[in-house]
Amino acid sequence: MRRFGRNISIAVATVIAVCAMICAALVWLSFADRALPVATTAVTVDKGASFAEVTDLLRRRGVIRSARLFRLFVRAERPDLSVEAAEYNFPAHETMGEVVAALAAGGRPVVVWLTVPEGFTARQIAHRLEDAGVFPAADFLHVAFGTSIQIDGVRTKNLEGYLFPDTYSIPRDASPASVAAMMTRQFVRELPRDYRKAAQRLRFSVPQIVTIASLIEREAKVDRERPLMAGVYYNRLRRGMPLQVDATIEYALPQHKSALSYGDLAIDSPYNTYVHAGLPPTPIANPGKASLDAAFHPRKTDFLYYVYMGDGRHKFSKTLEEQQRAERLYLH
Repeated sequence: MRRFGRNISIAVATVIAVCAMICAALVWLSFADRALPVATTAVTVDKGASFAEVTDLLRRRGVIRSARLFRLFVRAERPDLSVEAAEYNFPAHETMGEVVAALAAGGRPVVVWLTVPEGFTARQIAHRLEDAGVFPAADFLHVAFGTSIQIDGVRTKNLEGYLFPDTYSIPRDASPASVAAMMTRQFVRELPRDYRKAAQRLRFSVPQIVTIASLIEREAKVDRERPLMAGVYYNRLRRGMPLQVDATIEYALPQHKSALSYGDLAIDSPYNTYVHAGLPPTPIANPGKASLDAAFHPRKTDFLYYVYMGDGRHKFSKTLEEQQRAERLYLH
């Protein structure tokens, strides 16, 4: 009897020792094991992924040892854990608890919502993409100024003017070329339905009309003046008059200036429409739909000049004398 009792005691002690060892191992694996990941590891969790799928993904990517053990740990420590669709970066040698904390904190969104305002230049778009963490501005500029598209049989010089202003859902791993293609495709979709016939009627190529749209975008403040401003540009072009658009000078300057000097108006640049007659070599900004519509459908008018009056409005004039009076009234 004593021997039987002693055997039971030994068995119980053994079970307790084994349980203690198992518990110690679990505690070590959960809070002290830093073997994984062996290097910083990025893991993308797709929308709609179940928690079991997430843990299996973490195991396959070498972030955790056991998906099953990880689920048990979460059930005990963070039963309310919800893993969002995002990109997660796990530094090397994290404990299971630290992995859970990273998941709970949330990762970087899988997509970036980027808004490009009307009138932004390619450079401004590039820096907005960089600020959003998509890719360096220089990478996008290399594509924007080194790529062209063909519209109505005419090839553009680059992509300035054809990166349509809109709000885009951009995958975090998108390339500069894919983002540029996304924007140029939207540009083509936003062209007026009759853009080919309109270009034939105006006797200008589509890229030339887009350049006019970019001038309108940078100069006009209210939509009702855009077709009128387009009419002024076409009138001056047909008469061989320099366009004298301040926005082209601003585009040519190395840095933005809120007010131009007389010296700026003499800058040596093909974009200087005070010195050179005709259109600048390329668009000076990326126009929105209202400016595109106005450029393809200008208002018939005798106006040749305009001057800014304030409050978003311009004073339009037919003669130089009228323009000079308007300038004395509104600029001095």
